[in-house]
Amino acid sequence: MVAGVVVLGAIMSILDITVVSVALNTFQEEFDATAADVAWTMTGYTLALASVIPLTGWAADRFGTKRLYLVAVTLFTAGSVLCAMATSLELLVIYRVLQGLGGGMLMPLGMTILTHAAGPERIGRVMAIMGIPMLLGPIFGPIIGGALIDNASWQWIFLINLPIGVAALVYAAVVLPKDEVEPSETFDWIGMLLLSPGLAAFLYGVSSIPEHGTFFAKEVGIPATVGLLLIVAFVPWALNRNNIHPLVELRLFVNKNMTVAVIAMMLFAIAFFGASLLFPLYFIQVRGEDALGAGLLLAPQGVGAMLTMPIAGILADRIGPGKIVLVGISVITAGLGMFTQIGADTSYAYMLSALFVMGLGLGATMMPIMTAALATLTEHNVARGSTLLNITQQVAASIGTALFSVILTNELKKSDAVAQATALNEATDGNEDPSVVAQAAQALGIDPAALPGIFTQATQDMADSFATVFVVATILVACCLIPAAFLPRKRVEPVDPAALMGH
Repeated sequence: MVAGVVVLGAIMSILDITVVSVALNTFQEEFDATAADVAWTMTGYTLALASVIPLTGWAADRFGTKRLYLVAVTLFTAGSVLCAMATSLELLVIYRVLQGLGGGMLMPLGMTILTHAAGPERIGRVMAIMGIPMLLGPIFGPIIGGALIDNASWQWIFLINLPIGVAALVYAAVVLPKDEVEPSETFDWIGMLLLSPGLAAFLYGVSSIPEHGTFFAKEVGIPATVGLLLIVAFVPWALNRNNIHPLVELRLFVNKNMTVAVIAMMLFAIAFFGASLLFPLYFIQVRGEDALGAGLLLAPQGVGAMLTMPIAGILADRIGPGKIVLVGISVITAGLGMFTQIGADTSYAYMLSALFVMGLGLGATMMPIMTAALATLTEHNVARGSTLLNITQQVAASIGTALFSVILTNELKKSDAVAQATALNEATDGNEDPSVVAQAAQALGIDPAALPGIFTQATQDMADSFATVFVVATILVACCLIPAAFLPRKRVEPVDPAALMGH
């Protein structure tokens, strides 16, 4: 019953990230804005989400997980309704930030609540439950978003959160156990002033890389560098013995299993979230699918994950997560490896099979890694541990998305045919009327008779570019086998970091 509450909240938070990605073109038309302007509806949400995650551990200890969860759901739901009522792009971005403040607390809080309810001996099954929205959100978000925009209006991608939010509030109020708050810890103001702005600035810089194509653009380098310096400055402050209650408990890294799990999670999130960007892009740009079609084609990945995730959760509790993760990563590597061979006309059966194989591996990877981290923590440290994991995942996902966007863009730039096809598309504003295209070609100095050959070559070059980037993704996922080899291969027991440090 507790798991139902947590999954409802997580579904709202994660679906919202991917649902909105489908609506960006609609926002451009609705608010007469540029692509860079509407991108702030995504960026603002992500930055608010990242900024509030570090506060969650302290706030959960201070106010209680149930109270904080109710506040987070209320913030997210109110933000959703306000987004649907936005009359300008500026207001929409502001309301998305409000949504992000609520959404950022839902995942770490959900992990903490579930871990407390289940106990360390059942944490693998708990993480399997949490994994359902985390893995299925990116797959079904575009399907739901596309369907709502096509059949209703863009406001409904936000309004759909109202009934879910109200249900989650009532459900949480009834089901979640009453908070038993201990005497409040002091709040780490210096830590907050260093880490929250640091994370926001760093992620803003990193998320700007695809737009500018290089880290060395001042719009990228300055915020990313300032953010990184603030994060680096937070480290000695958090480890200072006089700082009894740091905002994020870095001393948890004295726990070997936690350290190895965080390294494995970071590597895996960079590769997985980066590669996740490529699949829908390939289907849309190379195969001509719309957002809804691309989302439906990704469904086999979700089906595969749903099949293995419950089994992986039970096995992680019984035999330890190490063996499960090694198998999972090996299976994902095999599935991704199949995508290194794709072309412009690769059969859908081949690609859907590869996605299904990847899904089988995903169900046995991400959540057992989290299990390895949280199962070794005492009850008091679970909130801090889940906060640390969520920060790692958020930063890694942004790095992965930026990294793969830049690699793909640079590969596409190598093709003259892609450059000509792109120029024609911009000149005609997407109009496919043969006479309009021929007229634009003449204006650009391109022989209209050569157009069929140019478009064929451009499609093939784009497919080759995707295949090259999938090679990088496959290598990165395979590298996750190294930290995974150090994960525990038997049942793990909670450890108190203070005891390890002699406190």
